Amino acid sequence: MKLKERYQKEIAPALQTELGLVNAISVPRPKAITISVGLSQKHKDSRIAEIVEKTLTRISGQKPVTTKAKKSIAGFKIREGMIVGMRVTLRGKRMWDFLEKLLVITFPRIRDFRGISPKLIDAGGNISVGFSEFLPFPEISPDEVERVHGLQVTVTTTAKDRKAGLALCKALGFPFRDK
Repeated sequence: MKLKERYQKEIAPALQTELGLVNAISVPRPKAITISVGLSQKHKDSRIAEIVEKTLTRISGQKPVTTKAKKSIAGFKIREGMIVGMRVTLRGKRMWDFLEKLLVITFPRIRDFRGISPKLIDAGGNISVGFSEFLPFPEISPDEVERVHGLQVTVTTTAKDRKAGLALCKALGFPFRDK
């Protein structure tokens, strides 16, 4: 059963009773997934931007948007308008497909993985997971990799607080580490 179907049939009603919510619409659910990569200054050559764009396109299935610096910061040698990163925002069917791939395939492929910390959930109920390398994603063949870079996956939810966000993530199947 697909994750979205399982959410609608099993997870949402269970969360509604667990959180004591009267209205079914107020049950927390994933709203969007953002995958982002920062292009640091040590990677000044333009080839890095192409590699990151190709990687994000393969992982997410859509073309990334470049993020530019809003103002100059002399200490970091950043000028206004410089490209400082790339990101992709997934919604709808792509979001559910990516979330299922993240939980079922990607997390088990991480080397020395002991689970993610529950502290990664912020006060708004969203979770951000950083990857030091993008190799665990199934679309990436390790033989084709020219340069390894990190990326961050943020799952934005409709949860109102940390407790509801944690309950949602546990119900979806995020592998949290035991205390």
